[in-house]
Amino acid sequence: MKKVQIDKVFTLMESGPVVLVTTGDGKKNNVMTISWTMVVDFTPRFAITTGPWNYSFAALSKTKECVIAIPTVDLMDTVVGIGTCSGADTDKFEKFRLTAVKGKIVKAPLIKECLANIECQVIDIVKKHNIIVLDGVAACIDDQRKEKRMLHAVGDGTFIVDGRRINRREMMQSKLPPGV
Repeated sequence: MKKVQIDKVFTLMESGPVVLVTTGDGKKNNVMTISWTMVVDFTPRFAITTGPWNYSFAALSKTKECVIAIPTVDLMDTVVGIGTCSGADTDKFEKFRLTAVKGKIVKAPLIKECLANIECQVIDIVKKHNIIVLDGVAACIDDQRKEKRMLHAVGDGTFIVDGRRINRREMMQSKLPPGV
């Protein structure tokens, strides 16, 4: 086996889906790219990692709500572009031609161009580790969208794109919650 530098091991595990997180502080909507996400359990509970270095963090902390928008591979350059500029001096919805859609529960906008949107409320901020714990309160998916492959950041500027889906539902049935 080849030795891996310890400061690079995050690239072995980081490949969760890249998401866009929207916020709205009542004056301005913003969107940030997040690749550090976690599903907490089989409930609609999620965690993201962000902090004061991101412009959206102030609105997220103040309003205690956001939307997790799930982009697909056709939005890759938009996703990277959003992640490489700041909402402090850029209207990202305008710059990247994103359509803000009013949510059912939260004031943060959904993104029409994304495959799915999950409206969330902040239930905890673990400051020591910059972890924001979210409860999903409403969700929608564009099941008419042709492109459904999601992006996964490796952490070194490269990405993995979803491929073939392999079904083991029958084998795992005893571990799946009802209705899944």
